[in-house]
Amino acid sequence: MTGPRDAARRHAIWRLVMVLLGGVVGVAVGLAGIYGIAHLTGKSQVAAECRPAVETAQKIAPLAKGEVAALAIAKAPKVIPALTFKDAAGAQKSLADWRGRTVLLNLWATWCVPCRKEMPALDELQGKLGGADFEVVAVNIDTRDPGKPQAWLKENGVNRLAYYADNTAKVFQDLKEIGKAFGMPTTLLIDPRGCELATLAGPAEWASADAIGLVKAALGK
Repeated sequence: MTGPRDAARRHAIWRLVMVLLGGVVGVAVGLAGIYGIAHLTGKSQVAAECRPAVETAQKIAPLAKGEVAALAIAKAPKVIPALTFKDAAGAQKSLADWRGRTVLLNLWATWCVPCRKEMPALDELQGKLGGADFEVVAVNIDTRDPGKPQAWLKENGVNRLAYYADNTAKVFQDLKEIGKAFGMPTTLLIDPRGCELATLAGPAEWASADAIGLVKAALGK
């Protein structure tokens, strides 16, 4: 026979099991809400507008070698926020203005030595591939002396890139918040729908055959 103490003990154990089970279920539901059931089964969800970017990213992945080997190819492309900055005339621009074109977005500053080193190559890439379907969008984030970046570009013969700037550096912080900016320079390859194809933390030789071949592949050439 069992007494009241045994019954109470069994009841306490049952309650503990239910609490633990409830916690496990709660965590699972929470994870499903955050990541989606597909993620829990090993499949990352991709927004409808970025599904074509998956195929493009897979196509350029084998070309991330040599001078652009450090490129991180997007496995589950996401829409990049409509970052805002200004053009040379001070007019407000948004990354959304480039929808319909592939973009190589680059953040640079005059105080960043690797940035300065790669600017001529970015300028050359724009000269070789820039046009109706592609543009190198280099955004300067110097927060002091707004005339210095333009003067530096002119002195160094960088004249094929349109001038864009954000002297608040908010564009860098916005990318940092979504895990796409860790240092300078920061570069993103973005498809015509505004979806990421690849990211790079650090410089690259953008005028190299490796870089040109990869960008051409992203353009379907």
